[in-house]
Amino acid sequence: MAENSDTEAGTPSGGFPYTVDTPIDNVRSDATFGSWGRLLFPVDKGFMSGNTLGALNLTWYSCIDPNKTVEICNYLHDQAASGAQVLYDIYSDDEKAANSDKGDTGLFFFQGEKDAPFAIWSAGGGFAYVAAMHDSFPHALELSKRGYNASAVVYRPGAQTACEDLSRAISFVFDHAEELGVSIDGYLLGGGSAGARMSAWVGGYGTAAFGEPGHPQPIAVVTQYTGLSEWQESDPATFANVGTSDPIANWRVMQERTDEMSSAGIPTEFHVYQGLRHGFGLGTGTEAEGWINQAVAFWEAQR
Repeated sequence: MAENSDTEAGTPSGGFPYTVDTPIDNVRSDATFGSWGRLLFPVDKGFMSGNTLGALNLTWYSCIDPNKTVEICNYLHDQAASGAQVLYDIYSDDEKAANSDKGDTGLFFFQGEKDAPFAIWSAGGGFAYVAAMHDSFPHALELSKRGYNASAVVYRPGAQTACEDLSRAISFVFDHAEELGVSIDGYLLGGGSAGARMSAWVGGYGTAAFGEPGHPQPIAVVTQYTGLSEWQESDPATFANVGTSDPIANWRVMQERTDEMSSAGIPTEFHVYQGLRHGFGLGTGTEAEGWINQAVAFWEAQR
């Protein structure tokens, strides 16, 4: 299990330098992260506001937990300072030279137990930006605390390119499973909003549909707050959740989709939370808090 800090957010201690008052630009430019600190937050700064970790706001998102933001930044800083590789390139230098947009991609790795299954989480952002600090890093960190090897993919905005990058990330894990210390059996894809669509599309249509070798499907997909209605009988088992006050993803559309999938024999689980808006992430301090435990149980039930 990867070691995590128990230091209270906002209290600097030892190798955990960040607090809720730390300027975001200081984290981005921290030499400990090398050149990839910029990928911790949206590359396009127009989709975020707030100058400090505690004041971070992201377009279309609610319930951003400043303590979790601080915990993630300190965790990644500790891992990088200890010499652990945190960010993996999914594209070669030649590929990035041929397409500069691929330079803003990568796979953030949150280590769990050796040879435990892996999960890849994709943040949303309307296919306009990547809201990883709230919508995929927290999920990956929580899964790693439970012993799973979890990753968060930073991808190129755009539905097609995002699915290509997620598919490449899956290929990367399959190709480097021994190096990463992960099991490739029974993996999970998850995401919120646009990231949920990516997970559902790649999970259902397969990596070969997006230019990669045909790897096995995930055994389960988690879809948070997306109004996706399409599905096919070959789709993996699906866990879904959403709030009743979501102005972007209608909870009835999500429920209808999972009901139809269930009627076709696909294992599903659906949760709706009264009053929650779009992009609640882990749902800390809300009716949804703890939902990730249910999602993990659902994943494990498919094994």
